[in-house]
Amino acid sequence: MIQLVRLEREPPEGFDALVADAEAEGHRHLTRLKVELSEAAPFTAILAAFHDGDLVGVSALTPEPADPARQRMRRFYVAPRARRLGVARALANALLQEALQHTRHVTVHAGDPQAAWFWEAMGYAPVEAQPWSHVYAG
Repeated sequence: MIQLVRLEREPPEGFDALVADAEAEGHRHLTRLKVELSEAAPFTAILAAFHDGDLVGVSALTPEPADPARQRMRRFYVAPRARRLGVARALANALLQEALQHTRHVTVHAGDPQAAWFWEAMGYAPVEAQPWSHVYAG
């Protein structure tokens, strides 16, 4: 069962292991998230995903730095052991609902082709010549 938990400023139990998973895949964005949590960065929302009690994913929502009228989904990560279980979709849908309370335009930056495929399957359109790779225009 997938459970989403809203975070404040403390990383949840198991966060260091999730950071290690991300770094093993060459992703450093969760290390940045840990620093941002301690520095009180301007998050609209931060969600942690648990599967059967195990922390398996995390994502955050912030104002889009290049256009604060938009919201940006960022620091999105799901551990390999939890992929294809609906965790990413649950995180993305929950943060999208949060974002749509503030704007009709939500951006993401897909870091690789697999991420781009995921965001396009979620209804985000690819864009060029922007500081983001995809946008949801609800």
